[in-house]
Amino acid sequence: MRARLAVLLTVAWPLVVTHGASAQILPAETQASDLADLSLEELMGYRIEKVFGASKYEQRVTRAPASVSIVTAADIQNYGHRTLSDVLRSMRGIFVSNDRNYDYTGVRGFLRPGDYNTRVLTLIDGHRVNDVVYDSVYFDRVNSVDIDWVERVELIRGPSSSIYGSSAFFGVINIVTRNAAQMNGGEFSAEAGSFGSYTARVGYGRQFSNNTDLVLNFSYFESEGEERLYFPEFDERISSESLARNHGVAEDADGERAMKFSATVRHGPFTFSGYFSTRRKAVPTASFATYFNDGREEAVDEIAFVDVKFEHEFSPDLRLVARAAVDHYGYSADYPYDFAEPGDPTDIVINKDSAHGDWFSTELQLTAKLRERHTIVVGGEFRYAFRQEQVSYYDTTPPEYFLDIDHSSHTMGFYAQGEFELHRKVLLNAGLRYDYYPNSFGGTLNPRLGLIYNPTARTTIKALYGQAFRAPNSYEQFYYTPFQGELEPERIRTAELVVEHYFGTDFSIGLSGYRYEVDNLINQFETEEGDLFFDNRDKTTAHGVEVELAGKFQSGIQARASFAVQRTEDATTGDELTSSPRQLGRFNISAPLAGERLRVGLEVQSHSSLVTLDGAKSGSFILTNLTFISRELTPGLELSASVYNLFDEDYGYPGAEDHTQDTIPQPGRSLRIKATFRF
Repeated sequence: MRARLAVLLTVAWPLVVTHGASAQILPAETQASDLADLSLEELMGYRIEKVFGASKYEQRVTRAPASVSIVTAADIQNYGHRTLSDVLRSMRGIFVSNDRNYDYTGVRGFLRPGDYNTRVLTLIDGHRVNDVVYDSVYFDRVNSVDIDWVERVELIRGPSSSIYGSSAFFGVINIVTRNAAQMNGGEFSAEAGSFGSYTARVGYGRQFSNNTDLVLNFSYFESEGEERLYFPEFDERISSESLARNHGVAEDADGERAMKFSATVRHGPFTFSGYFSTRRKAVPTASFATYFNDGREEAVDEIAFVDVKFEHEFSPDLRLVARAAVDHYGYSADYPYDFAEPGDPTDIVINKDSAHGDWFSTELQLTAKLRERHTIVVGGEFRYAFRQEQVSYYDTTPPEYFLDIDHSSHTMGFYAQGEFELHRKVLLNAGLRYDYYPNSFGGTLNPRLGLIYNPTARTTIKALYGQAFRAPNSYEQFYYTPFQGELEPERIRTAELVVEHYFGTDFSIGLSGYRYEVDNLINQFETEEGDLFFDNRDKTTAHGVEVELAGKFQSGIQARASFAVQRTEDATTGDELTSSPRQLGRFNISAPLAGERLRVGLEVQSHSSLVTLDGAKSGSFILTNLTFISRELTPGLELSASVYNLFDEDYGYPGAEDHTQDTIPQPGRSLRIKATFRF
């Protein structure tokens, strides 16, 4: 594996170095007195990326009180990303696992198996999408945004409860979608790939003369999945597992279908957005001790919301944003169980498990600039969940219910944040938010501080500190109510030092070191009788270092390389956490082969071994993806072909408590071809 990585880097990196020789360097004779009058972009001729999600207003990443990564629509196309999970996998310090049902995202060494991504807050154009039952969000095909609709993905690392409240624990992911001007007409896209996978998309965006913009998108995906999946834990020839059968082979149990629709209308200061997504996934793993290779285990998820935003500028220095939204989340699953006595014919009974959440939210925010040097943001949010339903029963006659609950709850939060220019080289960012949960634990106050120093025009140093919380969700509070007490919110304290430096016009390096402590970690436990429950028992500490180099050169080559070293452990025992890799490497390079009419994109991802729940270790691995993309071969036509897991690496991710498998194998080499026509 190391030899393969060395070969790939040996071939690719000289391209970067050779073509980087043409990068322009700021003339040495430029005087320090001149620098004060120029913005960093004017000074360097370098386009500094801007981010919205760090502070709820647009600012350069060099001024944001966080370590920020941005992946653009061009990156998504150049590297053949199929889902938002693919996008996140390409970012430094991020790792994504999969259990053949959902994708799970880990940040800076932390990922509890089966936690449904509850410790990362996700936004779509600023709209919060974490649900009110599991507090979950997904980046696979459950997500309500198709990857072709995305203009950029912003990853803001570190605690952000000071401005976003609960779940902005390890970071915030803001998905920015394409607007009418960026689409500028209609487009149709079709793709086909391995495992009988097909996708069709159609979109339309137009700006009208009456100050109205319209964007419409629809997509449909279907996949047969892998026909035969082998799990040794269910192979009766070598396993003592009572549910083992069919030589451990799950047949035709990996299919998937997904459909998405979105509509956005902007008229004057108003923006109306509507999203709908549904996905049905067959589950081959016999999770929760179901009957193996039955073919009826499946999960269905749906997400929908309608959002209305009003945005008005009283002056260039004073802006008001008000928004209101109604959201819906639905989940249902079928779990087959064999009720037959040993030796009798099978007697399959379906356990039907479901959850539904409906909620209303509103927010008011005022942003003011003072003397063109300081920026103040104040605001408040209110969220009312009028449906938090969880139902589970055996589909017998009559049905045998063992869970049927429906709750309602509400919460409110008030926040203030200030960006103060103490000196032309020193920026202070300070934020504070108070959240109140009257139905559970009460109130919590969370600060964030950032001191940003520019010793030179090309160098930024950020000293950051923040606190965040995650409120116990409805699932954790009520699913196992008879066996648990009141839950407290999880809390995190993070300190971080970030150094960013720009060379020439198009080359940068970033380095960050961090340490965090998590208290009151909510985990699942088991009573002596075997009943499950949640409790605040664990404390976790972690520290790590991340480094990234990026370059865009006049030749058209773009490259990005990063490496993260981290250790996450139980603060009481000192044991390393499960599903926590110590090292993560990322390397992306996109180069023109025939001008901009043909490009090749190479993506290499190295992943160290992981501790599983059984105390074993899953193997380390390197994944390599290769994409060729041709633009404007004929007017309006874009063609691409991708190979994923190019070297057919054999790898897997640790399973969760609900899996018999200690490690769940992942797909081998796969192909995809795609055509997009814009008109």
